[in-house]
Amino acid sequence: MSEGENAKRHSRRKFLMVSASTAALPLVGRSGRIEAAPLQPVPNPRDPVRFVLKINDREQPVSLDVRTTLLDTLREHLGLTGAKKGCDQGQCGACTVLVDGRRVLSCLTLAASVRGKSITTIEGIAEPNSALHPMQQAFIDHDALQCGYCTPGQIMSAIACVREGHAGDDATIREYMSGNLCRCGAYSNIVAAVSDAASQTATVGKG
Repeated sequence: MSEGENAKRHSRRKFLMVSASTAALPLVGRSGRIEAAPLQPVPNPRDPVRFVLKINDREQPVSLDVRTTLLDTLREHLGLTGAKKGCDQGQCGACTVLVDGRRVLSCLTLAASVRGKSITTIEGIAEPNSALHPMQQAFIDHDALQCGYCTPGQIMSAIACVREGHAGDDATIREYMSGNLCRCGAYSNIVAAVSDAASQTATVGKG
């Protein structure tokens, strides 16, 4: 190998070594001090998030962990304790509320997921003149409750059942109310109450 080729190889090796060592150096500021790259703060998922919920036609500002359920928001943060925490697993229906008119199990629904929607609880169904909702009155008239723990969820589900058109006969009412459990076993009276309220609604609609 000629002296010229050796010189070229030596120069190339030196260039690669210098390039590698330069790349491995940390950033150095003009002052000559080593400066670390600024670290971006990692957001904590448990930090409260501020947003507004529309509940019973009122705007309710809240500041919540995004993992907070709608049920806990209503009961623990807003003092609306009508919706009950029964199983907390979506199996008993005691926590039923309406979201945009549809039945929702609030124990399985994140509060943050219903921003911008209209939420109705048992506290918000009375008439403007404070008269009871027809479904509430029907439950009283037909003695459709005993301990009363499941009653708010039963009533909210019953209102939706009628609006959905599933209250034409007792068998259909039983099927579409089957997601709401009554530990006291007042099912026959509940069916009668729903049927009665549905007939009243139909009569009012014809008028």
